[in-house]
Amino acid sequence: MTEQTMTVSLPTRGVGLGILQTYGVYLAIIVLLLYNFFFTPNFFNIGNFRTQFVQVVPALIVALGMALVIGTEGIDLSVGGVMALAAAVMPLYIGYGLIPVVMIAIVVGGLVGVINGSLVAFIGVQPIVATLSLMVTGRGIALLIAHEQLVSITDPTILAIGRGTVVGIPCSMIIAVVAVLLIAVLVNRTTFGKQLIAIGGSRRAAELSGLPVKRILLMVYILCAVLAAIAGIIGTARLGASVPSTLGNLIELSAITAVVVGGTPLTGGQVKVIGTIAGAALLQFISATLNQHNVPDAYSQIAQAIIILFAVYIQRGRLAVR
Repeated sequence: MTEQTMTVSLPTRGVGLGILQTYGVYLAIIVLLLYNFFFTPNFFNIGNFRTQFVQVVPALIVALGMALVIGTEGIDLSVGGVMALAAAVMPLYIGYGLIPVVMIAIVVGGLVGVINGSLVAFIGVQPIVATLSLMVTGRGIALLIAHEQLVSITDPTILAIGRGTVVGIPCSMIIAVVAVLLIAVLVNRTTFGKQLIAIGGSRRAAELSGLPVKRILLMVYILCAVLAAIAGIIGTARLGASVPSTLGNLIELSAITAVVVGGTPLTGGQVKVIGTIAGAALLQFISATLNQHNVPDAYSQIAQAIIILFAVYIQRGRLAVR
């Protein structure tokens, strides 16, 4: 009788936790949208939704890179610093045209990724330690480059990245869609993606099976930094100014929250691209809801912290059942 009770109760709990982990973010979005439908005037205005989608683009792009890193059981806290660095170098090369400015900013971000990846993969530094040092150093270098001053950007081709449209669709949204598609294909349809997930599942087993673990880890951190640089370019273009002192502040929190809430476990071995999109959208809707009800921004940050703690708790509960 006891064995029968255990057989019935444990799977039920496991299924419940599994459903909550897999679909919780979507249920939360539905609940939040229903609340806004009844209690937030003009929330379902097309212009408002357009604004929300444009505002979430930088966080979403950073979250895509963070999902790759977390998929390897790592973490990257330097993404905000990379955004600041990208913003700082852009005004230095505006006279050379759009493509050189964008490429230089991306290369700078990629170099940070090389440093992060090398520290983690080849030297064996813990990801949180390696990227924390670059988080501080990156923003410090950005402030030195910019002489701690705001620099206005007036080049229309650069501003178009953050403010322009193509057939009525914001350019930043198009960039985000392309990034989502590329990361989805990379994770689900390539050998690189399968190797990345295998490393996150068990790095030791991946090494014993002959996978190029160090090379994959290096590439993952480079990709994360490149995506953060792209987010920095978009953010700078949307602001119309290089502001390395504030651009990307706390975006690592938003990115990690979006990834974890979207179903990618901090223990690695999985990368949920669609879930990451949903997680980023949920955070944006929460922030927009609080703003439209005149709630201070600090509460939005508190909400993010609570959400990520809850998501991690559910993941641990599910693992315990298994």
